[in-house]
Amino acid sequence: MAALTSKPGIPMKSLAIPALLLAALAGTVAIKADLIGAAPAGPVLDEPLTVEIAPRSFDYRDSGEFFRNGFAVDGPVKSVTVRRPLTIMKYQVTAADYGRCVADGICPAAEPGFAPHDATTTPATGVSYDDAIAYAGWLSARTGEVWVLPTDQDLAFAAGSRFPDDALGVDINSTNPADRWLADYNREAARKASRDPVPQPLGRFGENEYGFADFAGNIWEWTATCNRRVNLDKAGAVVNDVSSCGIYVASGKHRAALSSFVRNPKGGGCAVGVPPDNVGFRLVKDTHWYAPLFARLREKGLAF
Repeated sequence: MAALTSKPGIPMKSLAIPALLLAALAGTVAIKADLIGAAPAGPVLDEPLTVEIAPRSFDYRDSGEFFRNGFAVDGPVKSVTVRRPLTIMKYQVTAADYGRCVADGICPAAEPGFAPHDATTTPATGVSYDDAIAYAGWLSARTGEVWVLPTDQDLAFAAGSRFPDDALGVDINSTNPADRWLADYNREAARKASRDPVPQPLGRFGENEYGFADFAGNIWEWTATCNRRVNLDKAGAVVNDVSSCGIYVASGKHRAALSSFVRNPKGGGCAVGVPPDNVGFRLVKDTHWYAPLFARLREKGLAF
């Protein structure tokens, strides 16, 4: 590259900034080309059907377990402003698509006993968080794009009116643990009464106001959000916030905290509350220009 020379009235630093940006862009293009070139032999998959959720502000109740002055309380609600569109799969990953990853030797086979009648129209279940991460890497290589698990907040943003509010509604100033226990018992009993465990074909549970399909049906979805235990003081300020990234949030009719290796949530892997009927996943396409660069750095062990 030719050396930069200063021009009258233009500081050398100003000339260097565009050059650095061009170098970063060139590196990103090269990495993306490398991702495409790494695709396994055979026909390249068409990109999954996605929906684009337009930017907006919305109320989001924080995920995790919250305690105030030693008593369990509902997580706080905050106003979140999303400034970029979110590109997310319209439907969950199907058993057939997951099977292609298995056939390529990248994804482990789903848990035995979870084979659907029609793999092409039924979401993949019997898969762990770790399996979903493997699929995301495989799909990224197949398409030349960067696919990742959504966060719990991403799903709340996309699900809109269908995203559940896990609040029990107990007075935050209550010092009687029986109030919380009774509200929790009633909620868990209602969840058990409404369970329908058989995975249904894509579209069975309809679309929300943004065209986002089947959320909060009978399949919970893995997220990239670590489970948290947050202690608040009497005034509601955070005393400590401990994340457990061996346990992740799966979102659906309600949030569930599951160990990353769990494939069958009914097998005792649910950390809190009633376990999900099934657990599957869908992915978000990271459309940031620098996404391929960050993906490659993460592969080399540099987390962002």
